[in-house]
Amino acid sequence: MSRLDQKLELAFAPLATAVQTGRIPGGVLGIVDNAGNRVMRSLGAAQLVPQHREMTDNTWFDLASLTKVIFTTQRILALADAGRIDLDAPLISALPDFRQYNPDNWERRVTFRQCLGHQTPFPAVFPLYTYGRDPQLLRAFLLQHQWEAGPAVYSDINFMLLGLALERIERQGIRQMDPGPGFAWSADPAQSAATEDDSWRHRVLVGEVHDDNCSALEGAGHAGLFGTADAVLDFARDRLADTGPDAPIRTPLSARRTHGWERPYEGWSGGELCSPASIGHTGFTGTGLWIDFERGCAWTLLTNRVHPTRHFDSGIVALRRAVGDLINSD
Repeated sequence: MSRLDQKLELAFAPLATAVQTGRIPGGVLGIVDNAGNRVMRSLGAAQLVPQHREMTDNTWFDLASLTKVIFTTQRILALADAGRIDLDAPLISALPDFRQYNPDNWERRVTFRQCLGHQTPFPAVFPLYTYGRDPQLLRAFLLQHQWEAGPAVYSDINFMLLGLALERIERQGIRQMDPGPGFAWSADPAQSAATEDDSWRHRVLVGEVHDDNCSALEGAGHAGLFGTADAVLDFARDRLADTGPDAPIRTPLSARRTHGWERPYEGWSGGELCSPASIGHTGFTGTGLWIDFERGCAWTLLTNRVHPTRHFDSGIVALRRAVGDLINSD
């Protein structure tokens, strides 16, 4: 048995327990190293209601906030590398109409880098979808709403705005942009992990985005990406291969964050045994990706923990940490 196989055997145990005890319907765990070797295993159900389907290694997942790091962060940093934007310039360099009726407002001073690092005063959450289903009207609302300033917290609004900036710069909607190899903006329901029996859309969501704000906007920078565990591991392998120590995704912006990503802190999702040279991110639907550059290893845990409802203690926080610690236990 190879070293990666041994890691998978150890780390798969808490996922198996979570499925067997009914905490989550199912999941896929995959590990890749910097030589490109990978192992993967799936368990449980891709869907429970209104029909039952088995989880497979090739199941497509709504990656939720992994969109922020796999798509939006990569796009923004590529624009910066190409000299098309300045990360320390305010968003109004791409969105000149942002809060245009009050040129002295704090929102007009927010920069690309601050949004990438969640260092802005925007609120943590905002139910934009409750203001209607017209995507262009909601974009205008997002740009002109008077946001109440608060402490810097993790906020989807940062990446909604980065998504709007991308759309202006590229002159096309998010869903018209190439999401990258192996990824898509929707998926075949017959091959997808179901998410929630949604109270707003009145159906079980399968192959369409779970995030209500992203759905209403018909594409956004904070959510909406779909992919398989293989696609996520391909992305991670590429980062292991081509990301040096000075790369922005490894450069700290605060005690907990780099550009787009989280870095290790006490209680973080990757567990306690990751090296300091690690980054990671999670998604609300039950997804996650962690990359340890010192160990030359990355892993993804993809689950459908919100199926059929988010209003249940799935134990996903403890599960992620347990998996990470077992992968990094040697």
